[in-house]
Amino acid sequence: METPVIILIVVFAVAIVAFIVLAFLGKKLKDKQESTEEQIRAAAQMVSMLVIDKKRMKLKDADFPKMVLEQTPKYLRGSKVPVVKAKIGPKVATLMCDEKAFQVLPVKREAKVLLSGIYIMEVKSARGGLEKPKTKKELKEEAKAKKKAEAMAKKNKGKTSAPASNKSKKK
Repeated sequence: METPVIILIVVFAVAIVAFIVLAFLGKKLKDKQESTEEQIRAAAQMVSMLVIDKKRMKLKDADFPKMVLEQTPKYLRGSKVPVVKAKIGPKVATLMCDEKAFQVLPVKREAKVLLSGIYIMEVKSARGGLEKPKTKKELKEEAKAKKKAEAMAKKNKGKTSAPASNKSKKK
């Protein structure tokens, strides 16, 4: 056999083995995630809380308990996560939030949420209604308008505003 054919067969065999290994590991990780999700759902409870602030922060800067940081893999500690500061009863707590819940959670309003430990799983209801999550199109338009406003501000920064001219009134 020629060497290019042998090389092609070896590469194909390695690709098949890699695909099988990745499929096996993927299935294993999916099962682990499902079992963890079941445990989280079992421990969840409905809580009424006043949302003080919400933002995306690095995990190490979010003021979570030491135990949370110790259990998080090192490569994820610098990643940004949705963080909510809320008042639950008399106590102010820093909570981690699911991405879908983070988008609809209203700020400075009371909300009923499904809470498991320090993790907000979903928002059930809120006084004054839930926020509508922004679509990609709305986000693009908002960014475009912001850039336009900044450009106008830069352009007008050096100029002084002229007083409005008085028009004569006709009677």
